[in-house]
Amino acid sequence: MGWLRSMRRLGAITFLIVRDGWGETQAVATRPEELAPLTEAGAGVESVVAISGVVADAPQAPGGVELRELSIEVITPVREAPPVTLSKRELKASMGVLLDHAVVTNRHPRRRAAFRLASSAMAGFRATLRAHGFTEVQTPKLVATATEGGANVFEVNYFDRAAYLAQSPQFYKQVMVGVFERVFEVGPVFRAEPHDTTRHLSEYVSLDAEFGFIEDHFTVMAMLRDVMAGIFARVAEECGAELALLSARAPEVPAVIPHIHFADAQELIWRLHGVDSRGEPDLAPQEERWLGEWALAEHGSEFLYVTGYPMAKRPFYTHPDPTRPGYSNSFDLLFRGIELVTGGQRLHRYEDYLAALARANLSPEPFAWYLEVFRYGMPPEGGWAIGLERLVSQLIGAPSVKLVTLFPRDLTRLAP
Repeated sequence: MGWLRSMRRLGAITFLIVRDGWGETQAVATRPEELAPLTEAGAGVESVVAISGVVADAPQAPGGVELRELSIEVITPVREAPPVTLSKRELKASMGVLLDHAVVTNRHPRRRAAFRLASSAMAGFRATLRAHGFTEVQTPKLVATATEGGANVFEVNYFDRAAYLAQSPQFYKQVMVGVFERVFEVGPVFRAEPHDTTRHLSEYVSLDAEFGFIEDHFTVMAMLRDVMAGIFARVAEECGAELALLSARAPEVPAVIPHIHFADAQELIWRLHGVDSRGEPDLAPQEERWLGEWALAEHGSEFLYVTGYPMAKRPFYTHPDPTRPGYSNSFDLLFRGIELVTGGQRLHRYEDYLAALARANLSPEPFAWYLEVFRYGMPPEGGWAIGLERLVSQLIGAPSVKLVTLFPRDLTRLAP
C-alpha cells in the first residue's frame, strides 16, 4: 500500500512505481485488465493504492524485486497533477516553490531522507544521554522574560499581560539540574532575529543538555563529544540508504576533538589569511570555515572546539575564565566549518549571579524565580545546545537550512 509515484508504458508493458513511508516498489502490468481499476477511477500519480502480486527477482528494479500478476485497488484516486513533479530523481523547482508546497514536496524521497536523518539524530541524542544517566524533561515555551536578554523575542498576548516565546530552555534546564543532576530536552526554540540567511530560522529544534558536578567547560566538551559520536553512529546505522541517496557521509568523531582558544584562533586567522579580527567578540562565518579547514588539515578532524569566547559575547550566566579576565569558560563546536553547538560552564553561586546581572545592567526582579534555585545550593554545572536543522544541513551539504526543515519559519514565511 502506498502512493503511485509514476506510471510508465513501454509497448504492452506498464511499469508502476509505488512509494510508501520506507521506500519504493516496482510493479509490472502486462495485461490491460490489471490496470482497469486505475483507468476506471481516473487515478493518476499520487493516488493511494493497494497492490498485491507475485514477487519476482528483478535486478534493475528498486530493491532488486518487482511485483507481477497484479491485483490493484484504488484507495484514494488523484485526478490532477501535483504542483511539483515528484516522479523525477531530482526536484526541479525553486526553494520558494518547494517550501510553498511543502505539504506535498516533502513526500519526495530526497526531501524525506533529510527528515529521516533528523529523526535518527534525535534518537541518537536521546539514547546516548540516557545511557549517561540523563533524564529527559519538557520545559515551558511561554515565558515571562527573555532568556538571553535583548529584544530578539516574540511577544505574545498572555491573557492580560505580555509573555514571550522561549529563546531557549536555558533557565529551566539549569533549575532541573537541582532536581535530577543530569537533564536534556528536545524541543522548539524561537528567535526573533531579523536574519534572512542560509543558516538562520525563527523557529528551530534545539537539542539541549545540562548537568552538574563538573570541573569546568572541558568536562562539558568531553560529554558532548560522546553525544556527537552517538548521534552519528545512530545515523550511520539506521540511515545508510538515506545517506547514499543524498551522496552524504556520516563523519568520524575523533576520540578527542581538537580545541583552540578564541584568541589563538584569531591569531591563527591573521597569520594564515591576513585578516585581522583581533579585538572582535565573535567569529565571522568565513573565519569559521577557515578554522574548519585548518582542523581538517592539521588534525584530520571535521570537528573543532573554539573555547574561551569573550565574556562580552556570552550571556550573563556564563562562567568567566578565572585565569584570563575578559574571556569565558565557554565554547562553540564547529562542524565542517560552521558553528553547530554553543555551550559552556554556568555560574552556580547566588552572589555571582547578582554581580553578573549588575554588570549587564539587568534588574534581578524579573529573574527572581530563576535565582531562587541558586540561593539554595547548586553544584558547578554546564551544558550545551545543538541546532538540529543546522546539524542535518551540514551533514548533507544542503545549500540552506530551510531545505532540511519540515515547515520553516523565517522573516516572511508563516505557512504552511
